[in-house]
Amino acid sequence: MNAKAAVSNRDARSRFVESFAAVLTETGFPRMPARVFAALLASDSGTMTSAGLAELLHISPAAVSGAVRYLMQMSLVSREHEPGSRRDSYRVHSDVWCEAMARRDRVLSRCERSLREGIGLLGRNTGAGARMAETLAFFEFIQAELPALLEKWRTRKARLSLAQPASHQTAHSARRKRA
Repeated sequence: MNAKAAVSNRDARSRFVESFAAVLTETGFPRMPARVFAALLASDSGTMTSAGLAELLHISPAAVSGAVRYLMQMSLVSREHEPGSRRDSYRVHSDVWCEAMARRDRVLSRCERSLREGIGLLGRNTGAGARMAETLAFFEFIQAELPALLEKWRTRKARLSLAQPASHQTAHSARRKRA
């Protein structure tokens, strides 16, 4: 790739990062984690170091650290230690949304328990209790339907050939075996 094409690619990637981060922010994502997530998503390898993220996004290492901590809590990125290096890198995996949704069942279960408690305390026949009962019914529905929906997605993904390129899969599986 020539220098002009590389600059054009970098500019296009930066525009995407800021645009997608704005969309995520509008949906309730904190701004800095949204930018870091979008940057990782837009990188060819799906992996960047803290220094690389700070440089790309023109933010401080502390801002990267806070954003990555949030993203790790949300199970949207993972930390990887490169052998022989003192630096960690952060990775967004190809099936990040599917895996994040699959892990939500624990959160839904906790919400359901809390809602049942609230309904018991306030009474199902009160306005608050009725709203909580509807929320509980929705969460129960989602939790019951989610496994089948995720399986449908995996089937569709395989049919559409949306898997990672073989070179990425090989490098990623080699890192996982070493860990």
